[in-house]
Amino acid sequence: MKIDFNQGDLTTILKQTKKKTLRITLVRLLVFFSFIPVLVLSLTDYPILFLLLLLQLILFVYLIIRFNHFKDVEAFLKVLIKMDYERDLRRTRNLHSFDAGNEFQSKSHPFAIDLDLFGEHSVFQLLNHTCNISGRKLLAKKIKKNIDPANAQILRPAIDELAEDHKFLRSFEATGRAFIKEEKPKDKFYNWLSQPLRWKSFYYLPMFLGPILGLALVFGVAAGLLPIAYLSFWILIGLLLLGFVFKPLAEASKVFPSQGDIKTYRIWSSMLMDKKFNDPYLQEQGKTFNDKNNIPEGLKTLEQVSFLVENRINLVYLIFNLLFWLDFGLFWKLKKWKQSYENQLKDLDLIFDQWQVLVSLGSFSAEEKLVGDISWTEEELIYFKTLKHPLLKPDIAVANSLKLIPEEQTVLLTGSNMSGKTTFMRTIGVNMVLVNLGLRPFAEKLTVGPFQLYTSMRNMDNLGESVSSFYAELARIKQVLSAAERGEKVFFLMDEILKGTNTVDRVQGSEALIKQLSGSGAKGIISTHDIELSSLEEQLKYLKNYSFHSEISDNEIHFDYTLKPGPCPSFNAHKLMELMGIKFS
Repeated sequence: MKIDFNQGDLTTILKQTKKKTLRITLVRLLVFFSFIPVLVLSLTDYPILFLLLLLQLILFVYLIIRFNHFKDVEAFLKVLIKMDYERDLRRTRNLHSFDAGNEFQSKSHPFAIDLDLFGEHSVFQLLNHTCNISGRKLLAKKIKKNIDPANAQILRPAIDELAEDHKFLRSFEATGRAFIKEEKPKDKFYNWLSQPLRWKSFYYLPMFLGPILGLALVFGVAAGLLPIAYLSFWILIGLLLLGFVFKPLAEASKVFPSQGDIKTYRIWSSMLMDKKFNDPYLQEQGKTFNDKNNIPEGLKTLEQVSFLVENRINLVYLIFNLLFWLDFGLFWKLKKWKQSYENQLKDLDLIFDQWQVLVSLGSFSAEEKLVGDISWTEEELIYFKTLKHPLLKPDIAVANSLKLIPEEQTVLLTGSNMSGKTTFMRTIGVNMVLVNLGLRPFAEKLTVGPFQLYTSMRNMDNLGESVSSFYAELARIKQVLSAAERGEKVFFLMDEILKGTNTVDRVQGSEALIKQLSGSGAKGIISTHDIELSSLEEQLKYLKNYSFHSEISDNEIHFDYTLKPGPCPSFNAHKLMELMGIKFS
């Protein structure tokens, strides 16, 4: 599907296309309704009209082809217009109408449940530009993947290159969304590909004689040289012979992929065949689509053959088939196609799923205009400059900076309620996920050591499993400790640790946990309301205090959401409770 994006306003082009479609529809109806009188007259008094009938059928087929073309253009343009609308929604972080990917949530995953990667107002809603079920599953899998610096560094230049090619990104996504509708499982089709298609030698005879003699009979009857009974006898013979190929064609029609899938794959493969990438990774991903394999031509043939096979009971095809025995030619074309391409299509699903993920990441990078610098290092440090949360509106998100050198293992984060502690930690975690995908960070600069990410933030009870929120938190903490004991380089984010128990136990337990985490070599951030723990900085050289502050004026609490060194000097819970109506005596 080739659209000139510089041609003009998409809405205007869509209106013009609809007018063309309407004109073709009206002409097609006129041709169709003229069939009956021409057929009746040709069978009674004017056999010469058989020639006109034949021309009408040819014209009708042509009009169908043109009609389908303009309907495809309409579908493509509608999706492009919708994509522009969705881009504006994403820009303003109005995400409620997007696929939330709720089924990809996992309580046992090291970090997915805590970082708003899936669900309402999630990273998945920002990232997802995939077009089918398998594509979105692969994207979700990659979002949840363990930190892999080597893979991320391979992907980053590839995504940078894609982000610059807006036309390719838009065309690829719009094609899939326009034509992939109800997906049909392809397992039976791939199994059919592996089975032999039995072509018998005597099929060549009706394949060649059918069109030749059929056309001669039509002209003979039309010229009055032959009685019409000859044509009837010819059709009867054709019915008997066509029975030989009826079953294998019917079986093929049941297993073919949907027309939308084939059309999409054909257009995608043509785009990738024509595209010349500079990045080695993109070149490797596109190497399947070359002149030698000519996958676009194979898919084009499959699209044509599958359309004819699935529409063999159509009135127009039925008439042509009875007159010229077209099924034999169709069966031969199917056999030849199968011989040429049966071993080249089995991997296309996985290849195109991978491209859907790449297009999603490229589109996200382009929409967000990501240009931040990302560095992976073997040093056990975390450094970021002006880091922002991607799910906050860009114009209101507050950037923060921090450098946690190898000797500093733990940040103790204190602060008032709603001052930004949890959002700050999620900002770090989400950006680590994004750069692991090969994206650039929402920051001027981000440097990440050889860490695996673990979080303990959103711990909820589960009545069905008789699990309290406190027990759920302990299970998450144990997951972090076990990973560190296995030798993993752990970077952890823990929010309001041990909040489910009393103050004395919480402070003692928190102190013990901080020391145990350090002893295991783990590095990370712990937030707490227990200001007593901030005194540990004097005892533990690897612990540093940071905080978020708030100010109260005119019975209102004001936050600047800016990270500051040192413990929080004051808290606002008392004032918040007053503002909510709780009266203190």
